[in-house]
Amino acid sequence: MLEVRIFPHREDMGREAAGNVSDAIQKMLEKRNEINMIFAAAPSQSDFMKELINDKRIQWEKINAFHMDEYIGLDEDAPQGFGNFLRERLFSRVPFKSVHYINGRAKDPLAECERYAGLLTRYPVDIVCLGIGENGHIAFNDPPVADFNDPKLVKVVELDTACRQQQVNENLFDDIDQVPTHAITVTIPALLKAKYLFCMVPAENKAEAVYHTLNDEISEECPATVLRTKEGTILYLDKESASLLDQKPAHTASAAH
Repeated sequence: MLEVRIFPHREDMGREAAGNVSDAIQKMLEKRNEINMIFAAAPSQSDFMKELINDKRIQWEKINAFHMDEYIGLDEDAPQGFGNFLRERLFSRVPFKSVHYINGRAKDPLAECERYAGLLTRYPVDIVCLGIGENGHIAFNDPPVADFNDPKLVKVVELDTACRQQQVNENLFDDIDQVPTHAITVTIPALLKAKYLFCMVPAENKAEAVYHTLNDEISEECPATVLRTKEGTILYLDKESASLLDQKPAHTASAAH
């Protein structure tokens, strides 16, 4: 069910993914006046986002935007905040119909989860643009807290050490003590409600996660394995992230897995 596409360079990957997302947007807007999208905030998404905002076909004013997770307790203007990351790179650059932020500074995080879940119920997700973490997480559903049958749409989670260390490795924080220990995340069932999932995973540090995603038993031990069960999902890799797979990259490689 999961389609895998491998590209020589992450820029090629981002270009192809953005074009495919744009195509899906056009297709859905042929039948509806507006659609709802969830975006991931991570360096892995940068090439894709650059291409997406330059796509002149997209009717941004018909799209309601959400993001999939947020740290709890960061300063309001902290650049590591996922809402801030997306505001700078995407949300402020094109005229969305609406943008809905998770408030990681809410006095009552559980109430904030309920508020955001209510928005996702009001605006059912159509397209999710996501990545995969080094530990196989999607959104902040790390292996210890991931639940393929989660009854909630949004929840508070404790971040595992591998997840927090990745943020340091990607130079988002100076050391692990600066990385928040908890976050608010959209759950796995909430993400899988979308008709389309586009998953962009470049770079060598994701090679092991990609290998496990495609080869391990489907389980919460590697949350991204659930993507193999979801029709309408495409995984975009560059040659570095695909380096542990048998497939060899071509100029516009496309392979079903």
